[in-house]
Parts: sequence; C-alpha cells; structure tokens
Amino acid sequence: MRVLLDTNILIHREAPVVVHQDIGLLFNWLDRLRYDKCVHPISINEINQHKDEKVRSSFTAKIASYRIIKTPAPMTPEVQSFSDKIDADDNDRNDSKILNELYSERVDLIISEDRGLAHKSDILGIGDKVFTIDSFLEKVVAENPDLIEYKVLSVKKTLFGDVDVNNTFFDSLRKEYSGFNRWFNRKSDEPAYVCFDDGDKLLAFLYLKVENNREPYPDIHPQFPPRRRLKIGTFKIELNGFKLGERFLKIVFDNAVKQRVDEIYVTIFPNAAEQERLINLLGDFGFFLYGEKRNPYGNEQVYVRDMRPQFNAGDPRLSFPFVSCNTSIFLVPIYPQYHTELLPDSILKTESPANFIEHQPHRNSIRKVYVSRGYFRDLVSGDVIIFYRTGGKYQGVVTTLGVVDNVHKDIQSEDHFISLCRKRSVFSDDELREQWQYKPKLRPFIVDFLYSYSFPKRPNMDILIQNGVIRDINSAPRGFERISNDQFKTILRLSKSDPYIIVS
Repeated sequence: MRVLLDTNILIHREAPVVVHQDIGLLFNWLDRLRYDKCVHPISINEINQHKDEKVRSSFTAKIASYRIIKTPAPMTPEVQSFSDKIDADDNDRNDSKILNELYSERVDLIISEDRGLAHKSDILGIGDKVFTIDSFLEKVVAENPDLIEYKVLSVKKTLFGDVDVNNTFFDSLRKEYSGFNRWFNRKSDEPAYVCFDDGDKLLAFLYLKVENNREPYPDIHPQFPPRRRLKIGTFKIELNGFKLGERFLKIVFDNAVKQRVDEIYVTIFPNAAEQERLINLLGDFGFFLYGEKRNPYGNEQVYVRDMRPQFNAGDPRLSFPFVSCNTSIFLVPIYPQYHTELLPDSILKTESPANFIEHQPHRNSIRKVYVSRGYFRDLVSGDVIIFYRTGGKYQGVVTTLGVVDNVHKDIQSEDHFISLCRKRSVFSDDELREQWQYKPKLRPFIVDFLYSYSFPKRPNMDILIQNGVIRDINSAPRGFERISNDQFKTILRLSKSDPYIIVS
C-alpha cells in the first residue's frame, strides 16, 4: 500500500515542537501496517524553502525513511482539464499534481490536512481515498481491531480541583496562556467535563461558562452586542479516531439549549496548529470567525455560533440541534440490541450504563448512520426521524429525535457501502457485508442523520396507540413511515420534550 503524505503532514512530523499530538500515532500505524510512506518532489521543494531551518534539517536527515516519487505521473486529461478551470495559483496547481498521482493510481491513498485538496478530490471522484490524520486513524482502527487494544472512553462531569493541573495534557495550554496554572487553580470548585482512557490518561477537557447580557467584553473586537452567551472556556481534545470532538461538541450544544443562550463563543490562538481540526469541526456545525480578542500576550480569534432557534434544511448541521415541524416526519424502527449502541444518551432506565462505556466512534459521533432495506427511500436533508425502539405493546418505545443530513441510494459496490457506513454505524465490516449480500435485488440504502435530542419521557406503543400515533399493535413501523404534523406534536407532548428545540 503506497500512501502519499502531503507537505503539511511532513512538516508536522519534522517540526521541532509537536503541533499534532497524534502525528506519532499516525506514523506508528503506517509502520505497523508496512505502508510505503511516499513523498512527492513538490513537497521536497516546499520543505527546502521552509522558513524554519530545523524543519529543513530534520527532513533532510530523515529523507531516506520516505519513498520519493522519482517520476511524477503525467497529468491525466481529466485532472489537467479540472486544474485549468479552477486553479488560481501555483499552490492550487501543486495540489492538482499531487492528486494526479492518486487519480493515475500511482499511489493508493493521500493523507493531508488541507481541506481544499480534499474538496478537489471529492469533485474528481477520489474523495474516499483522501484522509486527514484523524480520519485515517479512524479507518485503520476500524479495519484492524486486533492490532490495538481499544481504549475505554467515558465522559464525566467533575471539578477542576479533582484534575491534576500539572498533567502533560495541559502543556500546550500553558505555552499559549501565561498564568494558566494560576487560572486553573482559581477554578478549583467549578465543574468541567473530562475523559480518561482506561489507563487514566487524560484525553479531553471542556470548561463552559454562562454569561448574561450585562457581561462586558472590552477586549473583543468588533464589540459583542448584549446577549446571553455560553463561553467555551477551555476545549482541548486529543484526537484519536474515536470522535471525541463530536461527543464534547454535543455536550456544548446540550448545555446551550438548557441555558437558553443566544450564542456560543470560543477564543482560539490562530497559530495553535493543534487546534486546526477543532476549528474545522466547529465550522462544520455553524461556528464562524467573528473577530478577535486582544490580549497582551497575543491576539486570539473569536468564533461564534448563533443559538437562537432556527432551522437550515439544506445543511442541518448549521442549525443543530434544532428540528423543524415543517418538514416530513418519519417513525423508524431500531432493534434493542442496536438502540443504545447507536444512541447512548437515549439509554433506558432498565439498561446499565456500564454496558455502554463509550469506546466506539459510533457512540461518540453526532453524525450517525442508519442502514435500511425499506421500500420508501425518498427522504431528503432536513427531514425529521423519530426512533422507535422495538419491543411490542409495552416495551416498544419512542426515544430519540434525529435530522436527516444525507441519503445514499446510488451505492456502487459492497466496498463503497462499507466505506460510507464505517465509523458511524453500529455494524462491523463483516455485518455490513452480510447486510449488502442479504438480498441482491433489494440492496440497503444509507441515511446519514444528526443525533439531535433524547426524549425525557419514553411513551410506549400502548400509549402511542391510545393517542392515535400508531393505529394498532400490528402497525409498528417497519421502515420509514411518515406521520402527520399533529401526530408529531402528540409525540412531543407525550415525551415531555423541550419545545425550545422545535422550530415552527
């Protein structure tokens, strides 16, 4: 397997200061899997011009550990035509030349942190072979479960004072913020969210602060207007393929809804390279660059997310976790053995949390996958789905609201099906192959959805029948079954749902 490493990956690897904590894990996997680490001549030229002499020297000393592409592939007509149409400068053209190696099948994969390159690869139809560091780690963790011991990942609320401020996890924050330890110790009695692995290694830390509309912001420019806000005071994740970033981001949104804030905001140093993927994740869910916070020790970028109820049907991530009652609404069944695996916050009182410690990407993610073989397949982005945990008249219950993000009906092959499901589905690769092969004339399709809301109360089938949501005991949903707006409102009432998340 030949893996082409983009220039940004090589620079992260050879930088004198580690900016991506998992760069070593990436190279460890490449070595263990015996993948050829390929480098394009373009990257060699770019690194030789790098401003940091230590990066240049380190790369020169280690160049023998990489496989240099000695004869770059001739530009294919497809890539050349694409480049001629959209490439604006030499950097764009270099990206196209690197992608051409993959398009020409000279290499099998590309690993890059460049979102522009990834977007190009999608247009060229090779996006499934271009990975970020994190998505590559997710891929190899899923494909090679015997090569590593899975970590046990559990999120819990604790107090600052119960966390060791001298933990090496906080080293990067100490470097960015003078006086970090003093600030941390003053917060000793305040709550924070943490995640440890089973070896007691700190993997994530989140601190949230609610600010009222009288909060002064003299150092933020442009000046914030008066609003109730949730501040992400500290948000640091060691990315490792388990979707912890999404798990903690859901905690942020849950608290924002509970506190009825108008906005969420976070400040990030622009040169903090290890925060790059966190910024990308925030952008995926509607955060935008608002301005800057001016500090004596360096200015920070301010990212803001509007949390006033609204709904974006075209891209529901931008208005997550809100849902609309003006879209199509569907009941969909999910078997008990998969329910809490996929929807852990919707755990039933009869289930033990100890059986669902979060050590799988599909449990932590906001964006999840539902596999169906139903006949009705005409869902669209923004549609609401209500999960019905099967179990009969008294144990069958509705538990969860989701919003359709995307639907995949034109699936090309078994491998394509598996790649679309991996990491966000409850099924293993072998189970997915069984799903694909079960009925060749009725292949499954895939619904990507956002895990928006867990019902506080779980009305069972008997109650749903009494209230006209389900016709009778033989009418439990078997696929995606449309319900009326009135029936939806009945479910919201019976489940004692927070009306704030529903956009009329």
